[in-house]
Parts: sequence; structure tokens; C-alpha cells
Amino acid sequence: MQFESDTRSRILSTARDLFHRRSYADVGIKEICDLAKVQKGSFYHFFPSKQDLASTVIDDMADDWAHGFVAEAFDQELPPLERLDYMVDAAYFWQKAAKDLEGRMPGCLFGNLALEISTRDDVLRAKLTSVFEKASEKFFETLEEAVTLGVMAPLDTAATATAMLAFLEGVILLAKTRNDPEVVRILGPAVQTIRIELPSPH
Repeated sequence: MQFESDTRSRILSTARDLFHRRSYADVGIKEICDLAKVQKGSFYHFFPSKQDLASTVIDDMADDWAHGFVAEAFDQELPPLERLDYMVDAAYFWQKAAKDLEGRMPGCLFGNLALEISTRDDVLRAKLTSVFEKASEKFFETLEEAVTLGVMAPLDTAATATAMLAFLEGVILLAKTRNDPEVVRILGPAVQTIRIELPSPH
């Protein structure tokens, strides 16, 4: 059983790294198997298709994301507005560390996959949508608390949360395009200026 677990983990880790550094379409099952040092039969024992593998990669990364820097950034012990700053800082240092190590920014795995496959694979698109919705909920909860505490004027917290996430993803994409994590450091703090007003009562 331990051997099977190790084999599955190697496949998953290899695929996750390749999908993030390159692209979903560019990476084939044979390359994954070769680098993970497993037979194709073992691959298909765990993952019936490349789509199933990608779906598991998304789940695996989302779990690390949720229990890693996202959990740290949105720690309830932090004042709400500090959480937003922490999230930007975490994104910056994550991308900078990758750039320092590999010479280029990998960007956000979820954003990369969304750009690549959203128009071609509804299953994976739905999976990515769920990841983004959960991330947006963290912004929403933070904004709700900030408004309740009076440190932020009333606003459409749901729409603003989505806009903040979209802004941060866009900043990371721009930084990736320029291969310059400093773009995240410079532009990221502007996330705090995003405000969407509540709908006017009729």
C-alpha cells in the first residue's frame, strides 16, 4: 500500500510541477511517467485520463493553497485590512522565490489553467470556478468584518470580493508576462482601493 501511495504521489507531484512551469497541453502522459519513473500502466491505475490527473492536481494545489499562505493571510487574529496586505505580500514572495530559483515567474497555477482550458474543458473549468469561488469567500468574509467594525464604509462586499480576487489574479498575470515579481509588489497594494458600491434602492 505504501508503494502505491508513493507512486501516486510521484505522478501527482511531477504533473503539478510540469503543468505549473509549462502548460497543460504541452505536457504528455509519457513525459510525466518518465520523469516520475513509473510505468504507463501504473499511471492509468491511478488516473483514468489526463483530465482526471489535472482535476486531482487542482484539488491538491487548492488544498495546499487553502492550508498554506491563504490560511496565514486570512488569519482571524489579524485585523481585516491587514489580511489583504498579507495576501499581496504572500503572492509577491511566492512568485519572487520561484523567479529566484528558476529564472522565471510561474504565475498562478489556477489562473494559468483557466486561461488555457476554460473554453475547451467544462469539467476542469467547473473545478477551477469552485477554487476561485472559495478564494473569493475569504475576501468576502474579510470585507464583511471590516464593514461591521467600521474600518471600511458600507459597500457591495460580494462584488468587491470578486473584483479584488480578479485584480490580484490580473496583477500576477501581468507580472508573469513581464517575468517581474516586482509588479506584484508595486501594484498589488492597490487591491485595497477597490470598492463597488451597493446597488441603489429603487
